[in-house]
Amino acid sequence: MKVNSAEIVISAVKPHQYPDTDIPEFALAGRSNVGKSSFINKMLGRKALARISSKPGKTQTLNFYLINEILHFVDVPGYGYAKVSKKEREAWGRMIETYFTSREQLKAVVLITDLRHAPTKDDVMMYEFLKHYGIPAIIIATKADKISKSQWQKHLKVTRETLDLSKDDHLILFSSETGEGKDKVWSLLQYLAKN
Repeated sequence: MKVNSAEIVISAVKPHQYPDTDIPEFALAGRSNVGKSSFINKMLGRKALARISSKPGKTQTLNFYLINEILHFVDVPGYGYAKVSKKEREAWGRMIETYFTSREQLKAVVLITDLRHAPTKDDVMMYEFLKHYGIPAIIIATKADKISKSQWQKHLKVTRETLDLSKDDHLILFSSETGEGKDKVWSLLQYLAKN
């Protein structure tokens, strides 16, 4: 898909702040610093629509990006290493859970993992949460450029086994540096947006 327009429309915390539209939404989840902002910027062909930070925990709200007037990316706070208080983390957890379990426009959650390492306990918990609630998940194994192509299948196998993915689950290899997987992701998102 060619992205002609992309803009952040709102940073929301509570349901009454979510955009009042029927536009399909795809939430982007992953541990802090896994590369969500780089994924967004690569997918949208923009240099810095999503702020990239070396400090984990930069995203603290649900950030709705409107793309080509036809779908939303919803960037949610990263989980894991964010140096925030337990109370703040719990508040983020409630905010994300409310959005994931109550938003009719949500078509799927794009769960971003690091191809170089087995998914973390937090990744597994997030995936199991999505399965429990019947929320479709797309697993993006990013940072593919950081390992040799000959190792890709081995690392994908580790991801598949750690998350206990079924054959029907979507697992896509991705690189924000080279654009590997970008077209595959767009094809899948466009398909899910229509169905």
